[in-house]
Amino acid sequence: MTMEKITARANEKIKYAVRLGESASLRKEAGEFFLEGARLCFDAVQTGVEIRQAFFTSKALWKYSEYAEKIIENSGLCFEISSEVSQKLSGTENPQGVFCVCAVPKQAEISEINPDGKYIALENLQDPSNLGAVCRSAEALGLDGLIVSGGCDVYNPKALRASMGSLLRLPVICAAELSGVIERANSSGMLTLASVPRSTAQDIRTVDMSGGVICCVGNEGSGLSDETVAACKKQVVIPMSGRAESFNASAAAAILAWELKR
Repeated sequence: MTMEKITARANEKIKYAVRLGESASLRKEAGEFFLEGARLCFDAVQTGVEIRQAFFTSKALWKYSEYAEKIIENSGLCFEISSEVSQKLSGTENPQGVFCVCAVPKQAEISEINPDGKYIALENLQDPSNLGAVCRSAEALGLDGLIVSGGCDVYNPKALRASMGSLLRLPVICAAELSGVIERANSSGMLTLASVPRSTAQDIRTVDMSGGVICCVGNEGSGLSDETVAACKKQVVIPMSGRAESFNASAAAAILAWELKR
């Protein structure tokens, strides 16, 4: 396949791809997102994500030939780019030289939450790396999905990288207000848990997880909103020793996910 070559960092397609990676509002408006990395772009193909444009350095075309072949087969437009353009596109110091502009796939709906399933819900998480790490843990531990309310965009490039493709594979339900999702889950018979660093909360290890459960994790600094805590049936805490006051949000979510499945 003969590809059009792009060697100018000021090329309009390159400038658009960079802005797509930087701007959540543009991603929402355009219905597209930006991916970087050979394995991540290949994962998008495997998951059935529509790839509208793909960019490769000449080195990447032979170094990651198996991935590149599949990406090219499933892409609308393909371009060969210079190493200078690769540096412009990349969010890493040593880019692999594989990038894609993808269509945002259809999102899972609140109505699709399985009343017998196990879910972690995130409220106003600000660090995209935390979001990605939580999703990776949730998929690895076999949760049914992730619920995201507020905070950073699930298609933030840092979140996608940290998730190692999990954000493209695990059902992710986005909700404007988490408390509303919790109230709906309560009415369907699910157990809803608010994770809070309070001595009055129940030890997470003693909770009966036999049915459907949603466990909520809050913002890195301020935790869950009062509305969400009030909506949940129980408040739970991860017991700690030592002088640390709390866990990192992604670490807390991984421990809670483990307990949900244990």
